[in-house]
Amino acid sequence: MKSDITLRYQGKTLIIDTKYYGQTMQTNSLFNSRTLHSHNMYQIFTYVKNMDFARSGNVSGLLLYAKTDEDIVPDNDYIISGNRISVKTLDLNTDFSNISKQLNAIVEKLLI
Repeated sequence: MKSDITLRYQGKTLIIDTKYYGQTMQTNSLFNSRTLHSHNMYQIFTYVKNMDFARSGNVSGLLLYAKTDEDIVPDNDYIISGNRISVKTLDLNTDFSNISKQLNAIVEKLLI
């Protein structure tokens, strides 16, 4: 397994794994609910824990989804076993300067 992007800044590491689905959220018809794809959460968690072998908490993970036309857009932050795991959505249906602004805002919040 290999993550898509790894950023390092002043002793902190952010591991980014990008995803695209026609539907970002999965549907649980039994409970009539929408949830994140659990295998994606396990994947990013594994990347983070393998990188943070010293258990410093200075390694974070980001699941970055391409925005779809769904009403529900993932925008969550979690602390799991001492590490921050975030799930964000990126609107790619815009010019590059806006995409760049979105990415910079996400990374600044998580890494700086």
